[in-house]
Amino acid sequence: MQSRLTFSGILALLSLLILPAACHKQVIPVDNMAVVNKALFDTASNFYVEFDQYPDQMRNLPIGVFDSGTGGLTVLDKLICLDVFDNITGAEGRDSILDFAGEHFIYLADQANMPYGNYDAEGNSEYLRELALKDALFLLDDDYFTNAIEEQPTGRKPRAKILVVACNTATAYGLDLIRSMLDQTGTGVKVIGVINAGVSATLDELNLKGNEAPFAIGVLATPGTIASGAYERTLRQELANRNITTQVDIVNQSGYGFAEAVDSDPDYVNPLLFAPRSSYRGPALGESDGSIRQELLKAYNFDFTENKMLARRSPGGGYASLQLNSAENYARFNMVSLLERHRQSGKGTPIRAIILGCTHYPFYLETLNETLAELKEYREDGRYPYRDLIADEITFIDPAVYTAIECYQTLRADGNLAYRITPTKVDAYISVPSSLLEDSCLTPEGLLTYDFKYGRKTGTEDQTTKQVPFSRSNLDQNNLKRIEELLPSTYALIAPTLR
Repeated sequence: MQSRLTFSGILALLSLLILPAACHKQVIPVDNMAVVNKALFDTASNFYVEFDQYPDQMRNLPIGVFDSGTGGLTVLDKLICLDVFDNITGAEGRDSILDFAGEHFIYLADQANMPYGNYDAEGNSEYLRELALKDALFLLDDDYFTNAIEEQPTGRKPRAKILVVACNTATAYGLDLIRSMLDQTGTGVKVIGVINAGVSATLDELNLKGNEAPFAIGVLATPGTIASGAYERTLRQELANRNITTQVDIVNQSGYGFAEAVDSDPDYVNPLLFAPRSSYRGPALGESDGSIRQELLKAYNFDFTENKMLARRSPGGGYASLQLNSAENYARFNMVSLLERHRQSGKGTPIRAIILGCTHYPFYLETLNETLAELKEYREDGRYPYRDLIADEITFIDPAVYTAIECYQTLRADGNLAYRITPTKVDAYISVPSSLLEDSCLTPEGLLTYDFKYGRKTGTEDQTTKQVPFSRSNLDQNNLKRIEELLPSTYALIAPTLR
């Protein structure tokens, strides 16, 4: 976002307080977040957005979508491919015309600052909230950096007419803050998060009548999302709203390292390695929560081929060290951990649905399904420890499609669908470390170091990362290949823009 060095922040704020209320908004602190007031009132700030210049007619503006990385492209893909409504009447029912045909989308992957799920664990959830707010501000403003070297952004882009928070962790920590800020802008821009959509979808899919036998719902999400309690809290509230009195157990599993592995974070996976390394941050052998359990190795059924597991044998023939080194093995580890957590609870209720509470996880739905099928047939000492915990029909819930539905319904109700006959368009941006950072803040690969990333302070003017257009130089090639294979419609719109 462009810095407007016209007044100092203090003088600008004072001038707003004494000018007529009809021309300027009143300063209303929101959760003591300094960036909110900077965005609304401080014309000298990097984060100031000229909301009074927002177009009155927003229907031709783009739909803004952001995530902590490329995982949110699963949500974007559902938006692009949605055909649930009659485009003329708005009633439910496919008409073979894409519901968002002709729309313009702007996507932001905050790759430099991911994984979002670790900020809470590092005691810095306030910075996570600020990151979610800054992601929203990027989509609401009209400029961007053309490269990481620019000191001020010179690129120009349209503002978003609606925000879709495609990241579960950002939804859990930042949705209310973003909504509070938007309420003060007077623009009419609304924001949608994936958690409420996912919860509603889960209960809709289960079609509960109120007199079912006790059962369980699994939630597989990042450590930050699980720590927030957002899914369990929202599930409990929605069950109460629907007057469902059936016993429903909720099994929360932190997806340790899963999203990071999907985005090829070198702290979690490195296909060039052949042996365990000290810089690894994923699950390892141990007995604590989040560890690879020696006694569960047969249940995990890890793939050891092509360096997908990094192992060191002990003199006794077992393993002295084990490190996951593929997203498939992260998927297996976390699915087994979810079922084992439920087994250890002793509740014994069958899991009827599993919510994929991170946009990265649907990329490996096939592996998750495969692991679940194996666990149902897994036999140990003549018994099947997991069979009774897995319902005959189990549903994986990807909140993305339901988020897309909510986005369509919101835009249609507000009269903000574009109804263009021109082709659908996607402009995609990604955050990269700023070129102005000192070398001590960066890894040898040019990424933010772990300590620097999770140790930053809130409310400063520091621009440690910059949003630049997607390119082949700032996207992992394995990720691009996965996007091309699994999200062909989205890839077809993004690929022509890559340089």
